[in-house]
Amino acid sequence: MFLGACIYSLFFHSLFSIPPIYRVNVGEQVSLGGCLPRRISRQIIAYVSDGGQKLRWKSGDLTAQTFYPFLDKSPIAAIPGMINLDLRLFGVVPIKRVTLQVVPPVKVIAGGHSIGVLLHAQGVIVVGYANIHEAGDSVGFSPARHAGILPGDVIVSIEEKVVQSDSQVSFLIDQLARKKDVLRFQVKRNGTLQEYRIKPIYCSETKRYRVGLYVRDGAAGVGTLTFYEPNTKKYGALGHVITNSETNKFLDLHDGKIVGASVQGIQKGERGKIGEKIGVFFGDGTTGSIEKNTVYGIFGRMKGSLSNPLFTKLMPVAMGHQIKKGKAKMLTVLKGEKIEAFDVEIQNVFSQPRPDGKAFIIKITDPELLNRTGGIIQGMSGSPIIQNGRLVGAVTHVFINDPTRGYGVLAESMLEEAGLLSAKGLRKVSGLSLLL
Repeated sequence: MFLGACIYSLFFHSLFSIPPIYRVNVGEQVSLGGCLPRRISRQIIAYVSDGGQKLRWKSGDLTAQTFYPFLDKSPIAAIPGMINLDLRLFGVVPIKRVTLQVVPPVKVIAGGHSIGVLLHAQGVIVVGYANIHEAGDSVGFSPARHAGILPGDVIVSIEEKVVQSDSQVSFLIDQLARKKDVLRFQVKRNGTLQEYRIKPIYCSETKRYRVGLYVRDGAAGVGTLTFYEPNTKKYGALGHVITNSETNKFLDLHDGKIVGASVQGIQKGERGKIGEKIGVFFGDGTTGSIEKNTVYGIFGRMKGSLSNPLFTKLMPVAMGHQIKKGKAKMLTVLKGEKIEAFDVEIQNVFSQPRPDGKAFIIKITDPELLNRTGGIIQGMSGSPIIQNGRLVGAVTHVFINDPTRGYGVLAESMLEEAGLLSAKGLRKVSGLSLLL
């Protein structure tokens, strides 16, 4: 009985490892059987659930067959589109439906370039309280705190006037408070808009009306470019969402840009202490726009073209199922603007990416990189991971207690977020669809 329960558990755990959406390139073999142990996959038959489809065998013969053994015959995706596959145990018992998305291969310029990231939020973010001292008052008071404003809240407008910068908020409060006793603040908290009424008080130190808050209107830092697609000029970078440093909450994007950056120094990381690239921005203009800030990174369009001296040709992008445990390369800048390649090892690939985008674990194995940085450091986020001639992902996070190890995000996920693998426009294949 115990053995039966273990087999039952293994079976359903294995099924869970098959993603509900399985993306492959045109001309690629659909090897879903590789997701399962052999003794399980040989018992499964895959049916093309749309029915009535014609499948072409390698010999070129046409057949009305709409199913194939899950393990023994792996079809080849022939044309772009979407196909629904029903997986059945022993060919009878329905167990799971998988949507197969067949997409044209995408090739990009590999990144590794250091970039400066300048992001402005929608509204201004509350990062703390600042007590106001009136004449003769040694304790101080924060009207905004008293009204219920919390760190992490986003002030969207004051008296229906939209705010976009910390200096604008300061000016509006002072000007409006000279005409009204109580001001209406529209505030976003956890995605919900709320209104607060706050009575500003006059600060004898600054000679203006205040509500007792510290606010910030954006974020800035150094990161790494992951890829650039020359036909659309779209790019992806960082591999993770930009959050407010004080509140660690998602930063709603109003506008932003990326600029060139040069690494001037390295603060080496160690156990319990994350290292950092010390960089400076350069250039007098915008290198690219920031249009999206997501769990998979930042995305936008470059103003000009971009090249990589280490990989001068376009590089194919791996789908999630093509990344494997083993040796790989990471591209990043440690000094100036020079892109270098370092040895890493992909230690674990999750059966399905986590909601925060983390999809695999890497370990830095290059002695030179370990000597210079101690491992993964701030500013490496977005550094491309190359395996078997393909862009498979990017560095995103470091393990605080082991800076030689960290997480990575799939390049496939970043491409989809950039709109380069959009399911929109993919039609359901109803004719010649799979080459068996």
